[in-house]
Amino acid sequence: MAIRLDDDLLRTFVAVADFENFTRAAAALGRTQSAVSIRVKRLEELAGTPLFVRGSRGVTLTCLGSELLKGARRVVDLLQKTEASFAVKPLGGHVRIGIPEEYGTTILSGTLRTFANTHPNVEITIRNGKSSALKEALERGDLDLAVAFEWETRTHGEVLMFDPIVWVTSDRHDLHRQSPIPVALYESCGWCSEFAHRALQTHGRAYRVAYRSDSSAGLQFAVASGLAIAPLPRNNIPGDCRELTLVDGFVGNDSSNLAMHLCGDVAEEAVNAVADALREAFTTGARVATRPRRPAK
Repeated sequence: MAIRLDDDLLRTFVAVADFENFTRAAAALGRTQSAVSIRVKRLEELAGTPLFVRGSRGVTLTCLGSELLKGARRVVDLLQKTEASFAVKPLGGHVRIGIPEEYGTTILSGTLRTFANTHPNVEITIRNGKSSALKEALERGDLDLAVAFEWETRTHGEVLMFDPIVWVTSDRHDLHRQSPIPVALYESCGWCSEFAHRALQTHGRAYRVAYRSDSSAGLQFAVASGLAIAPLPRNNIPGDCRELTLVDGFVGNDSSNLAMHLCGDVAEEAVNAVADALREAFTTGARVATRPRRPAK
């Protein structure tokens, strides 16, 4: 005879398993402890065996309870996502986003894939580029929203994260010990290049420009390949590479913020929804490096 499980029983079971305590689970579910106990007992009757081992300090799962939890959690997660989709107001329209290439993969891809699944009627166009070019496009009205590096003390945008420019080298090379030091810089002038020249000159480090590129991917390649050291956002240090610190004779970094700007007084709900998604992504999904990696020994 097939057993039909009530989703409410599964939700209660998952809550008790997560909190390992009937009282705390009841508080989270907004029910009384007795109501939670009744539901768990009902589920155990259907299973034909205890799902929890009761103790003075709480409960732990039995072997069967651990197995049931895997399936129950998948069911509860799916139900929550389905319920959330019903609660979301349908959106439509066209949103044009500008973002530095450094964050196109790390931040934007997963966030916008989720957004597109939730709002299939919103058409999104993405432009990667330098911060200065993105802000100019925003001012011309070519973009609805732009994320850009801000090097000034004050910003007119909304700061999403602090991501300073730091000197980066390959773990497998000691290029920073050479004299002159080979450095990789952006092809065009900009604050990042100015920071690099000023930092090296301030600390009396002889250097030569060994590599130039118009993209951060090019600078990352130069570092990872052992061709040069380069100034890069701390949040975009390539694998097998590290930040150069005081131990290496490199002092300080800049005060870069990543800020979001909207075009004028944008009132379109789709644009504001994308802005909310980006806020969430940079708050919870970004790999924010709050401390430098330790130098290799």
